[in-house]
Amino acid sequence: MRKSSLRLLGAGLVAALALTACGSSGGGQTDVKVAENPKFPAGSSMEKFAKAKKIKIGIKFDQPGIGYKKPGTDTPTGFDVAMAEIIAGGMGIEPKNIEWVETVSKNREPFLQKGTVDLVLASYSITPERRQVVGQAGPYFVTGQGLLIRKDDKSIKSGADLKGKKVCSVTGSTSLKQVEEKYGANPAPFGSYSECVTQLKNKSVDAVTTDEAILQGYAAEDKDLVTVGKPFTEERYGIGFKKGDTGMCKYLTDSINKSVSDGDWKKAFDATLGKATDVKAPAAPKPDPSCQ
Repeated sequence: MRKSSLRLLGAGLVAALALTACGSSGGGQTDVKVAENPKFPAGSSMEKFAKAKKIKIGIKFDQPGIGYKKPGTDTPTGFDVAMAEIIAGGMGIEPKNIEWVETVSKNREPFLQKGTVDLVLASYSITPERRQVVGQAGPYFVTGQGLLIRKDDKSIKSGADLKGKKVCSVTGSTSLKQVEEKYGANPAPFGSYSECVTQLKNKSVDAVTTDEAILQGYAAEDKDLVTVGKPFTEERYGIGFKKGDTGMCKYLTDSINKSVSDGDWKKAFDATLGKATDVKAPAAPKPDPSCQ
């Protein structure tokens, strides 16, 4: 993108966020800032969404504190949901006009490539391999891979105790490869994290592994479960979008930075993941300058 285009896009973001109204949030925030009549470069994805006043965003439905849709309810909650509402609000889209699409790990890239969703905020770790096929802006949150076990199981205290143990995570995630190669665990892939938690409670597997923030949400929901050990990877959550959309990359990066500087990032964390797990907000990460 030429420098003149970047300047125009930056100006568009400022204009988009200068005038705001408030909308009710499903992500746990009291108010969501919604830009009034935002202006973006002609032909940009942001202009298209702003004119339509609606957007499709892929999230997880089974991760308490991150992205969770309680059975019988219409609106999901969690930190990813709150961040998605901030991003959409900058384009003048109210939370009620976001179409939430359940997006499991193995569907994240295909959904973006096929246009099933416009953005993905689904505990979506940034990796070089993923950036080969989709755009990923961020990180907007950093966590690490951890372990969830039954509280009455004293045999597992850290990753070093996983040799020969049956460990569950979702198909399409990087977590199983980590524990298999690093600790000699026996991988047990399932379709969702909630299925893994059910297998753990039924004693069909010995542990569940994924990002510690996700596991803390499950532990907060069920007092018979507990996280153990220290995180043994770094997972940097990014916002997925269609590869090659440099304008969207700039908008998302600027929006993340603004949410940190104006305090909305911390409010979103405190109202969702922080509240669910009784964890204080960590230092906000600085997004990468490039999404590729």
